[in-house]
Amino acid sequence: MGIDEKARDLGNALARTDEYQALKRAMDAEDEDRELVELRNRLEALEQRLEASMRAGQEPEEDAKKAYTDAAEELQVKAGFQRLISAQANFEKVMMKVNDIVARGIEEGAQSRIIVP
Repeated sequence: MGIDEKARDLGNALARTDEYQALKRAMDAEDEDRELVELRNRLEALEQRLEASMRAGQEPEEDAKKAYTDAAEELQVKAGFQRLISAQANFEKVMMKVNDIVARGIEEGAQSRIIVP
């Protein structure tokens, strides 16, 4: 089995973990929550407005900065957003563990005298 197939198998195994399934459910639920979608869209529009001001070399307007801060705070207290953040953190832990194991495998493989085509 080649490296590409092993990587694909790892991806398939990760997709079947409880942590990934919880993350997928949280992302889907967030996408279906009209209030969260509207809030994310408002945040994105405000962010673009702030970035445009900064790119133009201007200080963003205070009302735009306040609106962005208020919207970000509103998003952070939403239950659906909290579920998503929690699910992301849990899946990131799985990925960190996988990356550590892969790194150890690379170290072990580098010490081996056997060359794999």
